[in-house]
Amino acid sequence: MPFDSKRSRAIFQALNRRLSKVAEGRSPASVHKLRTSSRRVETILSELAPGLNRNQKKLLKLLERWRRKAGRVRDLDVEISALRNLKVPEQAGHKAQLMRTLIQERERREKRLAKSLDRRTLREAKQRLKRALRDLDVPKNLEPVQLAVDRLAELASRTEPLTEKTLHQYRIAGKRARYLAELAGADPEATRLVQQLKHMQDLIGDWHDWLKLTDRAEALFGGAPDSPLVAELRNLTRAKFRQALSALAETRTSLAPKLVRKPPSAGAAPSAAVA
Repeated sequence: MPFDSKRSRAIFQALNRRLSKVAEGRSPASVHKLRTSSRRVETILSELAPGLNRNQKKLLKLLERWRRKAGRVRDLDVEISALRNLKVPEQAGHKAQLMRTLIQERERREKRLAKSLDRRTLREAKQRLKRALRDLDVPKNLEPVQLAVDRLAELASRTEPLTEKTLHQYRIAGKRARYLAELAGADPEATRLVQQLKHMQDLIGDWHDWLKLTDRAEALFGGAPDSPLVAELRNLTRAKFRQALSALAETRTSLAPKLVRKPPSAGAAPSAAVA
């Protein structure tokens, strides 16, 4: 199914609203929505436009800066929630100490995000969003689902073993491919691909969140062999890693007939990383 222009317009409008919401208050939900809305607009501009004008390039720089700042806050929100729900003996008060560290870091990161969302810059971003959407010129023959599969095939064609680094690369590529497939609207093939990629993305993302929490605990307490918290986090992260590998293998098997390298879709721009 071809590109759904109504859906892309709705994505730009959603980001416009998210910018206003997050400027009013940076709750976990508003920060997460800003991050995902920014990613979607970045994907449209960097993957679908055959050439970016000056305004679109400046908008991408703004969105990348905000997305990264929002991402750091969002990561901490996830880690705080995971740690809060983790049942572990309070030996040496390690859980409470790590929780305080995460909360303090979250406060610092939120202040940095808030500082970057000043009124003048927000007004500029909203104006650039409107112009970027108006100037968006997507080739009429572009197929979002095929482009999504092409992007996955680029990664699937590599022969290196599945490692933490490879898994993280699939996590990022899976997000981009999913956002591209969503641009085909209600097409059944697009819907199936989106569901497959979301399942993979969720499990890899879950592993990555626990990995980062484990890294923080190890940085704070070292490899403390007497820390039940560090031991439990390591065990959980290993289990999440196995689940993520399984989800990736399942997705690659399911999509294998499609993941045959083909020339990129006509008019498509070279891919750009959206982490």
